[in-house]
Amino acid sequence: MTRPSSPATSAAPDAGNVYHHAGFMSFLVARLVAVFATQVQAVVVAWQVYDLTRQPMALAYVGLAQFVPMLLLLLPAGDLIDRVSRKPILAASWALGALCSGLLWWLAGHGGAGVAGIYAVLVLFGCSRAFSGPALSSLLPQIVPRGQLAAAVAANSMIMRVATIGGPFIGGLLYAFSGTGLTYALCMACFALGALLLARVALVHAAPRPAAMGSMRQRFGAGIGFIRSRPIILGTISLDLFAVLLGGVVALLPIYAEEVLRVGPQGLGALRSAMAIGEVGAGLYLSMRPFDRRVGRSMLLAVAVFGLANLVFSLSRVFALSFAALMVAGAADMVSVYIRGALVQYATPDEMRGRVNAVNMLFIGSSNELGEFRAGTSAAWLGVVPAAVLGGLCTLTVVGLWARIFPTLRRVNRFEEAS
Repeated sequence: MTRPSSPATSAAPDAGNVYHHAGFMSFLVARLVAVFATQVQAVVVAWQVYDLTRQPMALAYVGLAQFVPMLLLLLPAGDLIDRVSRKPILAASWALGALCSGLLWWLAGHGGAGVAGIYAVLVLFGCSRAFSGPALSSLLPQIVPRGQLAAAVAANSMIMRVATIGGPFIGGLLYAFSGTGLTYALCMACFALGALLLARVALVHAAPRPAAMGSMRQRFGAGIGFIRSRPIILGTISLDLFAVLLGGVVALLPIYAEEVLRVGPQGLGALRSAMAIGEVGAGLYLSMRPFDRRVGRSMLLAVAVFGLANLVFSLSRVFALSFAALMVAGAADMVSVYIRGALVQYATPDEMRGRVNAVNMLFIGSSNELGEFRAGTSAAWLGVVPAAVLGGLCTLTVVGLWARIFPTLRRVNRFEEAS
């Protein structure tokens, strides 16, 4: 369908200047500090709970306390985000995150008696994340002109990876040298700063919210029906689900470092950083020089390269080759994330973005959590190297199947065609 031109569409020639956009830079810094706080807090909570209990199952409960409310609330959150202004929802979510950090700071002085309270706070924090995730993704297209959206997606993905890399490392150092007090105080300040920075984010496009029609179940059913009726969206988010679910090797890195490559903990740290280095490098390049040609085939090719790189890693016995393979896998994954994120944003009308992004987050979360479980169980059954090889082969199989099942996705040339 041909759409009328708009000021946002006419901004396409400036697609490479997304960093010159003041509102986007405020958004980027806000997201950086909030994701940084989330990563720091995740490391410190896990270490603190284990220090207090010395029970491995206590760590499982830490993850479960956050995952269950996210699972239950993601879909209602997506529906709400499509009906009300997104900035206040995101600001309220981060303000709730600051409150949770403050409560964890207070509970840190209660010793083992505070563990039950920590779990309760983590449930509350999981509720916050259920709303902040879809709100973040849905707000981005309202901040930059449509012509800058692809570059904004790449920059956004890169910043998230930077925070994901630096957060655990800095969190570990803070916990080692200052304990929980300063660390939780820093997290509280970062969440509060993120909420305050949102006030500086101007919206280029703020579409009026449609009136609520029917029940929440009916509205979300309409969102699911929309995804099923759009092969580009369904193929894109399901490709990520199955490629990562079946082909990820991150969960096997400790075993590879110890038993296959024999490089010890130092080598494990380097291996874990290799993919991140590739992701950040590719994300920085794409944010400054985004491309908009043959995007469907490029995404399938990127996922195939991801699978091949993991296959090389799984068979390698040389540390340098393993490190390089993981860097390539990280760069290919970032290219896939860039195209996938842009396609979903371009293909989704504003009034559907909350529900579509909620489903997308659910798929991503499932692929990460279940992918680690799949990798661990297959390594226990088959051995670590056969399990990793099988994962790489499964990823390549998924790419071939998706290219046949979703020909529309394979043939899409430019991001704008997805709409």
